[in-house]
Amino acid sequence: MNNSLLIVEDEPKLAKLLSNYLRQAGYEPVCLENGLDVLPHVRVEMPALILLDLMLPGRDGVDICKDIRSFSTVPIIMVTARIEEIDRLLGLELGADDYICKPFSPREVVARVKAVLRRSTEQKPPGVPPLLQLDEDRLQVTLRGHELELTVVEFKLLEFLSATPGRIYGRNQLMDHIYPDQRIVSDRTIDSHIKNLRKKIAGVSPDAEIIHSVYGVGYKYDPQS
Repeated sequence: MNNSLLIVEDEPKLAKLLSNYLRQAGYEPVCLENGLDVLPHVRVEMPALILLDLMLPGRDGVDICKDIRSFSTVPIIMVTARIEEIDRLLGLELGADDYICKPFSPREVVARVKAVLRRSTEQKPPGVPPLLQLDEDRLQVTLRGHELELTVVEFKLLEFLSATPGRIYGRNQLMDHIYPDQRIVSDRTIDSHIKNLRKKIAGVSPDAEIIHSVYGVGYKYDPQS
């Protein structure tokens, strides 16, 4: 089991405090204080989760998060003193899995780390069939044993969202995935596709609310909600 965590924090006392609490919780934290050191470390060590401060010397957390998301889905919790709504939404748009504002309780951070890791690694018990099955070659989807008849765009949306349960994607991220040719479409196009996808899911399994709206941000796939 990978228990390694990366703490990127330029305040030594805070980094040490978080490290001590996380080590007591059974994790193996490594601390970095310069943003320029993060990507080389992640590419080599690949921690189970990253606690990433937003304001750092060398490179800021927004740029780092964006670059990490270009090659990895490692869970990222952004930590910052910025409390403005635009910063929170920007962090989530770039692929952060959670967001904590300073000042905070170290116990809260430990709880958030456990929750994000549990969400990203949770698996079904042996012998229990998966809720959702996708066949990319045939563009076929089976939900609780019932086949869904989806368009290519709907299939790509569901496949993309379900690949990382619990993670929130903004409309622009979803559009970039389903329209890689950069065609010009309304940002509400995603809402229309999601609406149709939910309707088809409800048609075969009314209680399977697996695609959730996150107000002001976007959508996520979360069968546990």
